[in-house]
Amino acid sequence: MNDPTTFETISVELPEAFDPRWNRIPGITVDGHRVTLDPGAYFFKFTDHTWLVIPWEQVARDMLGAVETPDKSLEQIALEYIRANATPTGDAATVLATGYEVYRYVFREEHLADLGMPQITPGHLTMLRQAGTFMALNKVELTGEISNIGPAWFFNSTTRAVFDLTDEQGDMLDELYHGGWFNETRRLELVRAHTALGGRLVHGCQSVPDQTGGAVVPYGAPLGAFRAELARMKDGWIAAVEACRVTA
Repeated sequence: MNDPTTFETISVELPEAFDPRWNRIPGITVDGHRVTLDPGAYFFKFTDHTWLVIPWEQVARDMLGAVETPDKSLEQIALEYIRANATPTGDAATVLATGYEVYRYVFREEHLADLGMPQITPGHLTMLRQAGTFMALNKVELTGEISNIGPAWFFNSTTRAVFDLTDEQGDMLDELYHGGWFNETRRLELVRAHTALGGRLVHGCQSVPDQTGGAVVPYGAPLGAFRAELARMKDGWIAAVEACRVTA
């Protein structure tokens, strides 16, 4: 088991300047394009500081155009690609940079025109993209145990705290993240893109958004295990994130 207080500071330069209000979240320091995390202050639980990744440029070349066939689903193609190409890394900065590219691709403005949700703006996509970047550091093991979890797991509470959203606005963004964005075409994009992070995006909720967020989970992990752990622990963790809000 790794003690987060002894793990070195994580620092990365990203293509986008992050909102300075991320500094409200303990352990996060944002200075323009530079994002720095203090693991001891940021993570609620941090027992494994390795992640599976595939370079985004490789995924963009090999997977973004992948199509399923009558004999093989896209999920099968994604799993085989991960098995053949993913490598473990202890460099959390690489994970953040990869996560940023994944969510920059998934939440791109070109989709707004056919979304059918005129209340969603490019600013909302920025929130989704930035929160997703931090969520890339969450980790669930093949056993279903949550090994790494930080505030960004709890997407609704975190985006409300950072972006000064009302409860209603936060719920709207949460609905978008949990399903409103993902018609079948965009769901398939999600499967392809998340091979870069070594798995698939799984929401912590069962059927409707309930502030349990989600994580990139390896194919084959028992989903009931991490949801049971969330059920036991989430109230205290969510309360810690809610305490970062400066508006009611």
